[in-house]
Amino acid sequence: MKKSISSLLSAVLAVFACSSCAKSDEPTVAKSNTYVLVHGAWQAPYVWDAVRSDLENKGNQVIVVELPGHGNDQTPTHMLSLDVYTKKVVDAIAKVPGKVVLVGHSMGGMVITNAAEQVPAKISKLVYIGAFLPASGQNLGELATSDADSKLGQQLVESADHLTLDVKREMLASLFIGDGSQAAKDQVLAHYRPEPAIPFGNKVTLTAANFGAVDKAYIKTTQDVVISPGLQDRMIAAAGIKAVYPINTSHSPFLSQPHTVSDLLIKIAQ
Repeated sequence: MKKSISSLLSAVLAVFACSSCAKSDEPTVAKSNTYVLVHGAWQAPYVWDAVRSDLENKGNQVIVVELPGHGNDQTPTHMLSLDVYTKKVVDAIAKVPGKVVLVGHSMGGMVITNAAEQVPAKISKLVYIGAFLPASGQNLGELATSDADSKLGQQLVESADHLTLDVKREMLASLFIGDGSQAAKDQVLAHYRPEPAIPFGNKVTLTAANFGAVDKAYIKTTQDVVISPGLQDRMIAAAGIKAVYPINTSHSPFLSQPHTVSDLLIKIAQ
């Protein structure tokens, strides 16, 4: 009798063990997140179209912010500032019940940095894609002029009223989407607008308690000639970011390799 009971217990334990093994072999289902995507200078919400589609098709919510003075927004240039940009992003985040994954590209890195200082509790991850990542007291202009390897500066033309900056049209596509298809390059040219200059001089004020407390990741664009890999490395090191994901693209990976970008964003958010 004792032998029968012992055999029965062994069989039951074996079943549970096999059941546990089966469960551990099941694929992990990615959790759903809300992404807030912020474009950079001389660009607009259209740049996120393919990434947005990818993320939404995988069950995520996506909010694409149109910064004032970009895309279809007609806010007068003299009224724009980094704080005006930041308010647009913070207002978008406020409409989300929970936390968001806040993503910024290029100049958008300045904006998401400022937003993270204001609403750190609303951000689960702060993700920079080939983006400016300032320390407290820095502005975009200072970071850009420190980048000796960037090819952008020599291609800029300031307006007579000093309110906007133009990129020489013949250089625009090669600078921003050198590795992209002709269709992607045509898209960049078709949506081009001069860039408001005032926000480039606005400094950020950051604290360890707010900005410093937000989990961060950086997608490094290794063929970038707008924000050089060298400057990206220096900003990453200064911010102490350990989660770094190199991607072999030029400045606009969401146009040249959108599926790679969306896959990375999902991976980072898990």
